[in-house]
Amino acid sequence: MITDSDCSSVLVEAIGTENITEEYYSIAVFKLTKDIIEIDGMHNCHIRDGVVSVKFFSWLEKELLQNNMNLKIGKCEAAEKLFEFAMEQKNAVGKSFATISVVGANASVIHYSLSKGPNSLIDLNEIYLVDAGFQYLDGTTDMTRTWHFGTPTGWEKECFTRVLKGFIKIDDLAFPSGTTGYVLDPIARISLWETVIDFRHNTGHGVGSFLNVHEGPIGIEVKTYYHDFGLEAGMVITNEPGYYEDGNFGARIENVCIIVDKETPHNYGRTKYLILESVSLCPIQAKLIMPSLTEPREIE
Repeated sequence: MITDSDCSSVLVEAIGTENITEEYYSIAVFKLTKDIIEIDGMHNCHIRDGVVSVKFFSWLEKELLQNNMNLKIGKCEAAEKLFEFAMEQKNAVGKSFATISVVGANASVIHYSLSKGPNSLIDLNEIYLVDAGFQYLDGTTDMTRTWHFGTPTGWEKECFTRVLKGFIKIDDLAFPSGTTGYVLDPIARISLWETVIDFRHNTGHGVGSFLNVHEGPIGIEVKTYYHDFGLEAGMVITNEPGYYEDGNFGARIENVCIIVDKETPHNYGRTKYLILESVSLCPIQAKLIMPSLTEPREIE
């Protein structure tokens, strides 16, 4: 049996370690690094996907704030409208995963399913979180935005800002070629740890090109199998820190990023450096940011 290091220990014990060879399938490794056509496709499909997101949030904000404050839009209707906007775009095929459209306390459930519970209405006084992705013939998208249509509390703003700080740290970081996601993950959590909070999911996962939205064997998380495979230019990965307070609210910011070469003023040890280039295009809501927690580089 040939497997990789995320094989379950139960299976290993049943088969016997002497009967197992630990190796990545060559196809899984080859498809991690996208060619120029796939890279161009990811850029192009995310431009159209950005149009989808901006149209959606503009429509939703207008409906909520100008429709006599009736708040008659539920999380399911919102998800359906988002899908409708996506299917208007060139090369759109369908969803890359089931849309997560959640309000208030439900946003504290990391992978909330729309099939569970009542179709709660979007409330101006609660955080609204949308995690959605679509398949286009030229690429795969996955983006999360957190929105508040009323007046967020100070604690909501602090938590969101600390998530944003972690997002920026990963987005802005130059790192040596071959660095693993296992090493990068804590960097996204430092601002949260400063106030003794955290999130219980990975900071990033690989993304296929018009394929599976979760593509291994790369990822950004402190799990041992993410230390097996180094990050290289041409790979596609998400950047998505978050925070979830049980029974209260949740916040997450997520972009799809292409790993690209980074020109550096120094070349210590003749090491090539890399950086994440975000291709997701949708504003991050300024209302939820607490400026007093930010640094000049983060504001920039």
